[in-house]
Parts: sequence; C-alpha cells; structure tokens
Amino acid sequence: MEISQLLKDKQAVIFELDNVLFPEKDYLLQVYYLFAQFIEYAGQKEAQPVLAFMRSEFEQSGSDLLFEKTAAQFKIDQKYQYNFDLLHQNARLPLKLLLFQSMLNFLQELVVNRIKIFIVTAGNPEQQLNKIKQTEWNGLEQYLTVYFADELKQSKAEIFQNILSSNNLSAEQALVVGANNFDAQQSKSGNLPYIESVKIC
Repeated sequence: MEISQLLKDKQAVIFELDNVLFPEKDYLLQVYYLFAQFIEYAGQKEAQPVLAFMRSEFEQSGSDLLFEKTAAQFKIDQKYQYNFDLLHQNARLPLKLLLFQSMLNFLQELVVNRIKIFIVTAGNPEQQLNKIKQTEWNGLEQYLTVYFADELKQSKAEIFQNILSSNNLSAEQALVVGANNFDAQQSKSGNLPYIESVKIC
C-alpha cells in the first residue's frame, strides 16, 4: 500500500521488531555462526559442520530446541547451552542488521512528516535491546521510543493503549505495523488500525 495513504490522519506508528523492521534470521544466523566458532574454540567440534547443521535445522524447523538437536547430533556437552543462550542476549555481531528497504523508506517518511515512531517488542528484553543496538538505523535511532513488553509485564494491547493515552491520541490516529496474527489480534483488541509490514511499499 502507498505510504501516503497509510499516513493519512496518522500521528503515531507502532512497530514490532522481528520480521517487521528487519529479518529475525539475520540476527539468529549470526548468533549460530558465533556459537559454532565458540564450540570449535572450546575444543568440542569443528565449526563448519556445526554451523551447517544449525542453519539447515533452522531453515527446516525454526529455532525451537535447536541447541538440543545440535548437541545430540555432535555430542556437545549440555553445559554449553548457557553459552548458546548468552550469545542470543549479548552477541557482538560480525555484520550490522539491515532494515528492510521498504521499512527504511517508511521510517524516513514518518520523520519527514513528524509522525511519532514507537517500537513495542516482545521477547527477552536484553536480546531485543541487543538487536536494536546492532541495527543500522541510518540516523533514525534518535526518533525511536521503545517498549519491551516482557520487561513491563504488559500485553502489547495494554502498551498500545498507554501510548495512545500518554500522547493524547485516538485509536484512529495511530497505526500498528506487525508481521503475524498475534500482532493483528493485539491491535484489534484496542481498535487500532493494523497492517502487515509486507504490504507496505
């Protein structure tokens, strides 16, 4: 949908992070690369076969139980799950995370039109903050206000309402940009307009 149509009468846009502003896999695959390098350094297994297995499993089945599958495949000590989990939270990525081009264009348009930008993200707050810190924002970071749902112990719908009330906005003056049915449901519960990120051009 054209940006000008989306922004008609809007004063705030609320985004999720993963698979909305950038592909989550760009973060996870770099974490798996770093973990495979760590496993080789720790004298467990060569990095390349471990990484190839993790990438394949991730692409076929997602991230669930990926450490357990990898540990079973390569007989990796269970104690290294700690390192695997820690890397998700504080990994120093080899490469910056890049915004989807359509989202970069959209964010820039919001700034030009002085429309407020909010990110409301679920998941481990440390991990989500780490992603934000390692994203190439092209100077847009100064315009972002971020809420971590798990840290606030609130639903996204509750945070949406808090954003509206604290900025004296009606639901019609805001737009939620998400990537899945959960985001759509959370928006619908507060009567906020919603659009999937892939539909923005």
